[in-house]
Amino acid sequence: MTVTATPRTEPPPTRPRRRWLLPSLAAIAVVLTVLSAEYIEFAPAALIDGLDDVRRLIARMLPPRLDDSERIVSLALDTLLMAVLGTVLAAIVSVPLAFLAARNTTPHPIVYTAARAIITFCRAMPDLLFAVLFVRALGIGVLPGILALALHSIGMLGKLFADAIEEADDGPREALRATGVGYIREMINAVVPQVVPAWIGAFVYRIDINLRMSVVLGFVGAGGIGFALQDALRGLIYPRALGIVLVILVIIAAMELAAIAIRRMLLVPSKAGPRRDRAMKIGSGAVLVGATIASFVVLELDPRSLLTWIGPSMDVFGRMIPPDFSSLGIDLVDAAVQTVAIGVVATAIGVVLSIPVGVLAARNVTPHPAVYWAARSWILLVRAVPELILAVVFVAALGLGPVAGTCALAIGSIGFLGKLVADAVEEIDPGPLEAISSVGGGWWNRVVNAVIPQAIPSMIGSSLYLLDVNIRTSTILGIVGAGGIGFLLFESIRTLNFDVAGAIVLVIFVVVYTVERISGWIRSLLA
Repeated sequence: MTVTATPRTEPPPTRPRRRWLLPSLAAIAVVLTVLSAEYIEFAPAALIDGLDDVRRLIARMLPPRLDDSERIVSLALDTLLMAVLGTVLAAIVSVPLAFLAARNTTPHPIVYTAARAIITFCRAMPDLLFAVLFVRALGIGVLPGILALALHSIGMLGKLFADAIEEADDGPREALRATGVGYIREMINAVVPQVVPAWIGAFVYRIDINLRMSVVLGFVGAGGIGFALQDALRGLIYPRALGIVLVILVIIAAMELAAIAIRRMLLVPSKAGPRRDRAMKIGSGAVLVGATIASFVVLELDPRSLLTWIGPSMDVFGRMIPPDFSSLGIDLVDAAVQTVAIGVVATAIGVVLSIPVGVLAARNVTPHPAVYWAARSWILLVRAVPELILAVVFVAALGLGPVAGTCALAIGSIGFLGKLVADAVEEIDPGPLEAISSVGGGWWNRVVNAVIPQAIPSMIGSSLYLLDVNIRTSTILGIVGAGGIGFLLFESIRTLNFDVAGAIVLVIFVVVYTVERISGWIRSLLA
């Protein structure tokens, strides 16, 4: 009798765990932080001494006051509508661009590459940089701010929209294609219904981000409540400045809470059934359309200006070519290195300060509900104050230079990274926590042995993303004297040296894009 041996099925080889990766990343991070701190002459002792100056400045701001409340309310409304309109315009452009930038829907690889290049450029260039250029081309007003928000938002929305399309199921498309429908109907009927939830979430999140940014566009003459804040700071009327900052804080905090409620309302099925969900979506769409129309009316914006801006802007942008790298010479290199150093040091400080706050703000780990709400409130408070406003405060307290910018970004990092850490901790497997608790393990034991080991990959990925964001932000801190390459850019545009400005813009793009690619590569190693 012949016996046929059943072939053994070997499990697929597992990817060898890179035990060297985390220690190597930690060592590199420490070395880069030390070198960067030395480059910008950042001394912790000097920072501690500077805290007294910050306290004295805050004391001069008290009590806050609003001298012209009607004007402040009007500017606050302008700020909100600018954020809404800028995001709507970006979404309108991002939808077709996303179909061209998604591998599974693009008509040709060349089209895919071109669409992705546009998205990458818009994402890499800070919105305040766009605002400075548009103000020079179009003059002071809300239109430059709206266009700046829209262009930069295309970088985020276009990428997220395209990623959602690439993750869509091909089954419905194949079924429709078999019936002989065309490309457009195939996209509308098979792809769009799958990606709309992801698009809605990204759109609402982007409005939240744009509101934060729109409050500081007035610093460069691009509209919004930043006009009033800049006037108060220039006039050294600190109580009025604090009053405006508090208004900004309330607006942004309210918008964040509203965004959470809107995402829950639109993306989480209600118990009342699909009819109510459909009614809520239709109602939300009607409100958005109404807000968009109100934006044109309240901001006194001619719809034709959304097309006529192209000519004057192209004239200014054209004068930036060819770029002149020789005029600044070594100063340009020094400013670029300083920009990166500010981002690195601020990120390192932010990581150290954010992780404890994030752990305490996680509902499943926090030692007490009061601690949870205190940590969440602190995160919300810090997130509500844009980094550029923090930079103005630190410049007034510590003086001009990169140390002020570093402190501003470090404080701002707590709100950004603290929330990401808290969200990551809340998503960990509860099994190890329960196991340690069952044997009498205390809170510290649970955090060290159950929370950190599970959350550390997400913490590292979020920290790399924070580094990317901080370096992008550090490129514009120089506009308020907080160090970095932004000062050279602002001065070159102010003095009409557009060819020099072109060189600076290219350097900013290369720096931001390079950091983004490196951080993305490291995150892929951790996946």
